[in-house]
Amino acid sequence: MWVNGHKKDGPDDEENFTFLGRGVNFKGVVSFDGTVRIDGRLEGEIHTKGTLMVGEHAVLKGIITAGTLISGGKINGTITAIEKVQLLKSGVLIGEVHAPSFSMEEGAHFQGICDMGAPKLVEEAHVPAELENMHEFAAHTSLADVQGLPD
Repeated sequence: MWVNGHKKDGPDDEENFTFLGRGVNFKGVVSFDGTVRIDGRLEGEIHTKGTLMVGEHAVLKGIITAGTLISGGKINGTITAIEKVQLLKSGVLIGEVHAPSFSMEEGAHFQGICDMGAPKLVEEAHVPAELENMHEFAAHTSLADVQGLPD
């Protein structure tokens, strides 16, 4: 392969790039290295540690794991991304998203569940001592005690 007038011999000289074009229909499980662009139809599972780009005419159904997902197509399934999920304005996503970052352009459509790890962040947050003991206070105090009314 020639790049900028110089011959590139080995696979280490360039990033892997895989393309499934428009009109391609695939069913099954696929794993890729590097960047993947899909403009066809895929039903099943797709796995890459790199970037998955879903074109405007693409239709995906199934389980997707990727480093980064950028989608302008239609996806129905479960997505897990290590870095982020970006839904472009032409994108439609129905299902689950598990990623530390999720963004949508105006005009994009999303229906489902988005998990960005919030429970983990809440567990790691510092809770003041007054609030930590609040459940003990509530368990041993009646509404009458709080309002100053007789039982």
